[in-house]
Amino acid sequence: MGRSVEDWLSSTEDDEWSNMMRKVASFHHKHDFAGNNGHDMGYRIALTVEELGELAAAVTKNKPIEECAEEMADVLILLMGHSLAMEIDLKSAFENKFEKIMKRPARKGRLGIRVTDYNSPDS
Repeated sequence: MGRSVEDWLSSTEDDEWSNMMRKVASFHHKHDFAGNNGHDMGYRIALTVEELGELAAAVTKNKPIEECAEEMADVLILLMGHSLAMEIDLKSAFENKFEKIMKRPARKGRLGIRVTDYNSPDS
């Protein structure tokens, strides 16, 4: 189970991840995302699609690397915010998923390398 915005704001852990989550929580608190539909996941997914489009444009239009980095940061902040909105422990989810993907073989497709569970019915 993850933490709420308030839980993150009152946390005292001093590791890098906790400091980053506390910053994102302070942003959500400042603008009262929870009280202003900012934690609605349909809305948040639409924002994510928009930000991914901006990242894609920065990459495909050969924008300066600093602009690409800024767009990546937008996506990261949004994903961290998703975990606040849904009270998901994103660090733990990352660790669990990373352990799984490190056990998977890579396959080369038409567009590049893929590392996915090809035995899953959702693949």
